[in-house]
Amino acid sequence: MTTSVEARGGTTEGRGLRGVATIGLLLIIFGAIMFVAGVGTWVAVANELSAENITVSEDASRFAGATVDTPWEAYAQADVINKHALEASGGKTYAQLDRNDPVRATVMNASFLRASLFTSVVAFGVAFMAAALGVGFILAGWAFRRVARRADVV
Repeated sequence: MTTSVEARGGTTEGRGLRGVATIGLLLIIFGAIMFVAGVGTWVAVANELSAENITVSEDASRFAGATVDTPWEAYAQADVINKHALEASGGKTYAQLDRNDPVRATVMNASFLRASLFTSVVAFGVAFMAAALGVGFILAGWAFRRVARRADVV
C-alpha cells in the first residue's frame, strides 16, 4: 500500500529534504546580503574617516603619521588624545576637574573626540561581524543544499 505522497512519485523523506534545500537557499541569500552589507559598511566608515584627514600623532606608540582610516589607527589616535588630555590636565579626567578650571573645555573636547573615534572602531567591528556571519550563513546554506542534493531532491 502506498501513501498519497509515494503515489505522486515522491517520498515523505524527499519532501522534508526539499525544505532543507529551500532553507539552504535562503541562508545563502541572507548570507550574501549580510556579507555585502558588512563589506559596504567597512568601506563607508573607512572612507568617511579618511575624508576627515585625521593623522595619527607623531608621538603615538603605533601608526604614527598614518591617515586614520582603519580601526587600529582610530584606536591609536584616541589613545594619544587621552595622553595629551591627561598631560594638559595634570593627570585629571574631565569629571575630576573643577568646573571653573580653564583646562576643562580642552579635556571635554578630547573626550568627545575619543568617543567619536571609538564609535568608528565599534562600527568597524560590527561591519566585520556582519561580513563574517554572512560567510557563515553562506557555508551553512551550501551544506544544507549539499545534503539535500545527495538525497537527489534538488
